[in-house]
Amino acid sequence: MAELIYYCGTMDSGKSTLALQTAHNHQSRGRTGLMFTNQDRAGSGVISSRLGLQQQAIEVGPELDLHRFVVDQLSMGERIDYVICDEAQFYQPVQIEQLAKIVDGLGIDVFAFGILTDFRTSLFPGSARLVELADRVNALQVEALCWCGRRATHNARTLGGVMITEGEQIVVGDVSGDQAVAYEVLCRRHHMRQVTARASRAGHTSSQPLPFKGF
Repeated sequence: MAELIYYCGTMDSGKSTLALQTAHNHQSRGRTGLMFTNQDRAGSGVISSRLGLQQQAIEVGPELDLHRFVVDQLSMGERIDYVICDEAQFYQPVQIEQLAKIVDGLGIDVFAFGILTDFRTSLFPGSARLVELADRVNALQVEALCWCGRRATHNARTLGGVMITEGEQIVVGDVSGDQAVAYEVLCRRHHMRQVTARASRAGHTSSQPLPFKGF
């Protein structure tokens, strides 16, 4: 039976690499599918990996009806054995529901890849709906590491190497650190204390705590 499977992890945990590998595995067995993405760091309509791999994909705008798109492709005689959705955290909740309809109504496997939480540790709406609806939620097995060497579990947004805790939920960036706004993966301890790699080297931390309830 077809399934909706969500593979999730922090930034730098290889989710886009796995999405491309999954597509390759299916294609090498003669299967045909669709690839979707949303706001990839390499630009519109592409799935890119930090290892240098990339492949063209369909950009998912907020108004795109994914179920209708797949139905239209099938009605034109296209063969669709699977659907791959990268950067699924950025999809609208209704689009996640459309993915479930593709699985249940059309019998097509959907493999979604994304990040669970944003830079303030809140669930992305798309990820939250995936957790609610997916047949399986799988944590990526490649563990990103905090600067201290512990397993990284949280995504931090930085400005000039300094962690920031306010702003829009979605600001596209990377973990390379060469942008005005960049991202860094941290363990929970250092995310809560706002200790980035640069702050650690400088020997100081922020005095403003994150808005965690109960802390």
